[in-house]
Amino acid sequence: MQIDTQNVDHLGLVAGMCEEIGLVDLIDQAVGNQAKNKHLTYGQAVKCMILNGLGFVSRTLYMYSEYFEDKPIDHLLGTPVIPEQIDDNVLGRALDKLFELGVTELFTKIALHTIKVLGIQVKSLHLDATSFHVDGNYESLLEQGEACIRLVQGYSRDHRPDLNQAVLQLITSNEGNIPLYMQAADGNSSDKAAFTQIVGEHLKSFRQAVENRYIVGDSALYTPATLQVLKEEQSLFVTRVPMQIKEAKELIFEVPYDKTVEITEGYRAFESTSCYAGVEQRWVVIFSQAAYQRECRTLAKHYLKGSEKESKAFFKFIKQEFSCPNDAKRQLDKFAKKLKYIQIIEPQVIATQKHTTSGRPKAGQAPSILSYHLEGTVACSLLNKAELERSKGFFILATNDMDVIVFPAQEVLKTYKAQQSVERGFRFLKSPDFLVSSFFLKKPERIEALLMVMTLCLLVYSALEYKIREKLRENGENFLNQLKKPTQKPTTRWVFFCFLGLHMVFIDHKKLQITNLKERHRIILRCLGPPYQKFYYSEMW
Repeated sequence: MQIDTQNVDHLGLVAGMCEEIGLVDLIDQAVGNQAKNKHLTYGQAVKCMILNGLGFVSRTLYMYSEYFEDKPIDHLLGTPVIPEQIDDNVLGRALDKLFELGVTELFTKIALHTIKVLGIQVKSLHLDATSFHVDGNYESLLEQGEACIRLVQGYSRDHRPDLNQAVLQLITSNEGNIPLYMQAADGNSSDKAAFTQIVGEHLKSFRQAVENRYIVGDSALYTPATLQVLKEEQSLFVTRVPMQIKEAKELIFEVPYDKTVEITEGYRAFESTSCYAGVEQRWVVIFSQAAYQRECRTLAKHYLKGSEKESKAFFKFIKQEFSCPNDAKRQLDKFAKKLKYIQIIEPQVIATQKHTTSGRPKAGQAPSILSYHLEGTVACSLLNKAELERSKGFFILATNDMDVIVFPAQEVLKTYKAQQSVERGFRFLKSPDFLVSSFFLKKPERIEALLMVMTLCLLVYSALEYKIREKLRENGENFLNQLKKPTQKPTTRWVFFCFLGLHMVFIDHKKLQITNLKERHRIILRCLGPPYQKFYYSEMW
């Protein structure tokens, strides 16, 4: 009798969500005839990459069969297959096929189906962009062709401007943080121009599909061109007003603290109206106590560093000699105009007599030249610092929803803060546990397709988190968090961690059972239901 074990861990949950949202079928339907594929369909190959990507083994999403050697891959895929059949060629062809089908269109189809399956009601869509740097040399821009993204240098969110990069534009839902739209873009693409295009080409169809009320974005969304498109589409928006706009900067300095009203703990607000870019809108000036304290600490550090630097420059400056008092005063005025952190107190022009001949001067010999230098002391410019502190902690949110009763300031702030959903998605995609520093592929088309696979991983991860939390709440059950306290809002990462150590036992190559199943695992499986239980309960095999 031969006994073997393989690791199931949390991968049954991943496989279950892929099955529930029909991911494999949706991809295979888009592909059509797959007579050339001997062992895996393109949909199954993508599912393999998602299982690999959500394995959380601190490795890059490599295309290797070794990853599946200790896992019951046929059990997870629901088809007879061995690890050796999941090789680089199979997965590489799958990426090529995704690119050929159009990654954005296919992803959106899968995402909208996921929203429907999970019954998620979307109030707002959240738009943002980030960059991923790549290593190695690439084909020239002409050779890459117009249909493919260009891997070039651009503004790097990874602080690696020396490397080529690709940009990922993402739209997520406020409820469930589900990614609904992804678009790979050139490494040097402009967020402002891209957002204008996305809003113009896709917002209407999304509104019809998910019936969202608002589109939310950071200050890159707030441009005259985008605002005009939103006006034409009759779409409601919530976005942050850039402080580079003169009207916004003046408003921040004009609003006294005592005119603001508390809207929620730690936040105060003051409302104004604007017609920027010809669009009637409300400007909600928000004061955040936490941001104020944080920004004042940063300002104090800058002031300390800046005042030390300017003080050194001043003491070096007063060592200079001038030929006349007017020259000294003129240079002093010029120097003082550049100061930001200190002020000069009681400056004086001092005359100095000098002898040009070397050695001791003779008795009664008059000095041959007269020069002038400056003296004075410096102090930190407290008035300037206080003036700057007065504007700290403030930011402006703009919305064209003019109904202050239905959409008051606290709801405007709440809707904007949900923008963290897309930012959390980017943090997930850049997590070392998910993807190491940079891409390994050398073909731009495959990098574009890989960005789609990565976003599909995020979709499955977020969908699992949403369903687990909803079902725990509906069933009145709790799951112990890291502190051993009951919660109905565990993170998917924590649930995955708790499922580590679940093994499938084989006797003479036949599946027997899953070992180490405990009550905490059964709580999650009860919530998720049969599509997930079948990967862990032997009576369902």
